[in-house]
Amino acid sequence: MALLSKKDSRLILDPLADNNPITIQVLGICSALAITAQLKASIVMAISVIFVLGVGNVVISLMRNIIPSKIRIIVQLVVVAALVIIVDQVLKAFAYELSKELSVFIGLIITNCIIMGRFEAFALGNGPWRSFLDGIGNAAGYGVILVIVGFFRELLGSGTLLGFKVLGDPITKTGLYAIGYENNGFMLLSPMALIVIGIIIWVQRSKNKDLIEE
Repeated sequence: MALLSKKDSRLILDPLADNNPITIQVLGICSALAITAQLKASIVMAISVIFVLGVGNVVISLMRNIIPSKIRIIVQLVVVAALVIIVDQVLKAFAYELSKELSVFIGLIITNCIIMGRFEAFALGNGPWRSFLDGIGNAAGYGVILVIVGFFRELLGSGTLLGFKVLGDPITKTGLYAIGYENNGFMLLSPMALIVIGIIIWVQRSKNKDLIEE
């Protein structure tokens, strides 16, 4: 017997492509613009959101029958805030320099539209297992876009990946720099993240015409 039914599998696979939170639902754009200048920061933010949304969806699902409707938003905020505090403290303990680079953006996970949206649209109406899959799927879909954007912005903007020089040394003019290549400083600016996301959206809709809005 398969671990996941076809219906459950779609909870994870759909957000990775045809129902991606960023490129299709247009949610979570702010952090995608702000922290994707470096691939490492993009990966850490993606992992953080996967943890917060996956666990948060389960907690909200378990509490769904005892949460008074009038205060459900407050309860959801308390749950996500508690999980974000855990993420923040773990980063400060094990990756302090990176936590300083991400700074306020980790805290802003609390207001990420994707997280509150999945709490409200899915976790409040489904069981813990399916809510967990939904959380992991949507967070992974968000994370994939962050990693793609971070990859191209760091590579073309700094000539590095995860801090390692992959195109050569721009000072001593080795590698691609020896034939005249120069880093594109514009790639490190937030507007370029929006342009990269726009290109991803264009490619995605070019491959799947059904995603094109009328």
